[in-house]
Amino acid sequence: MTKENIYLIGHMGAGKTTIGRQLAKSLAVPFYDSDRAIEESTGVDIPTIFEFEGEEGFRDREQKMIQKLTQLHGIVLATGGGAILREENRKVLKENGYIVYLQCSVERILERTRRDTQRPLLKTDNPKERLQRLFEQRQPLYLSCANFRIDTGILKRKTVVNRILEEYRAVN
Repeated sequence: MTKENIYLIGHMGAGKTTIGRQLAKSLAVPFYDSDRAIEESTGVDIPTIFEFEGEEGFRDREQKMIQKLTQLHGIVLATGGGAILREENRKVLKENGYIVYLQCSVERILERTRRDTQRPLLKTDNPKERLQRLFEQRQPLYLSCANFRIDTGILKRKTVVNRILEEYRAVN
């Protein structure tokens, strides 16, 4: 069965939005970012949702948005880093698209996110320790649903996009 959607999963700061935009442009298809879609639908940013509803409230909104976006056809979707935490999200992503896991080291993610104030899970005294725990928790889930994985911490953006396109076209 052909999977016409490409879904990008991976840790925060792995490049899902950046790579997703380039992929969508290369394929001439619409690009969606589930976090941005949640912000647009609620009228507030992710940190505000976390502040008022907690992570669980955010995950509820995220699950509804992923359910909605996976009903679209011919898109590239960048999911939030924790989208794979819920089994229902993993299931709907697997059923409706080709999943690419963008891997990146903790050190590289810390470098990329050090000035970013929009990452509620990194608002802690020890972001490196928090990221390490998130890696340990999420890595098996990313691997369990990925059709393809690529390291975005060591490869140039254009190389990543080209390799994803090669792999995607080889199976579709």
